[in-house]
Amino acid sequence: MLKNTTKVLLQKILGYENYLFIFSIFTISRLKNNRHEKEFADFVNKIPNEGVILDIGANIGSMTVTLAKRLNNARIFAFEPIPSNINNIKRVIEYYHLKNVTIFEMALGEESGELKMVVPVIKNMKMQGLSHVVVPGDTSEWNTGENFSVPVRKLDDIAELHSIPKINAIKIDVENFEYYVLKGAENLLRRHKPKIYCELWANELRTKTLNYLKSLGYSVFVYLEDKWAPYTNQNETNFYLE
Repeated sequence: MLKNTTKVLLQKILGYENYLFIFSIFTISRLKNNRHEKEFADFVNKIPNEGVILDIGANIGSMTVTLAKRLNNARIFAFEPIPSNINNIKRVIEYYHLKNVTIFEMALGEESGELKMVVPVIKNMKMQGLSHVVVPGDTSEWNTGENFSVPVRKLDDIAELHSIPKINAIKIDVENFEYYVLKGAENLLRRHKPKIYCELWANELRTKTLNYLKSLGYSVFVYLEDKWAPYTNQNETNFYLE
């Protein structure tokens, strides 16, 4: 991958939004060489090529493109609240001529309203991949940078989802906010029982998230030796639930 000093230079030379676009194309082209690619591919292979897939925390659209191309008969609903990331998703959708992606320009959470979010700026580099809900009282570099007030909705309150016959899967990566997003989707999860692929940090919110999903009937797996295996507190951060 590109070194941070190279990224900082490219952000200055190209402008931030042009940098994001080129970086996203570069990232998509390298996905097959990514160590998590086989893991994610095995998740995608479990999803029927139909219905709706939710890409929550779509960021700059790398996984959105992967889902849309591999599941070309399904509809991909991409949720992203950061304006520059949204603009980039629109650009990559056009670049790859994707017709099955709908963008929802919002954050998701346990209740509807507004959220404070931040794109961290670390050593002069905007870190779009670390965009997250601001943590009150945290003064670290990770929690400071370019700030936004964004609309937040509960998944259960989004009218466009109410008439969908089947939501088959959810990919969610929202930087330690997964519990609150999924709590706001309890009715959806009970109705559709979508397969879930998520990143969960090793903290109390991971425990709360997994216990919550288990209470809804989910089983938890991690990727070991090229296959999904039952989770028994292994040191992993990516999870598959069904």
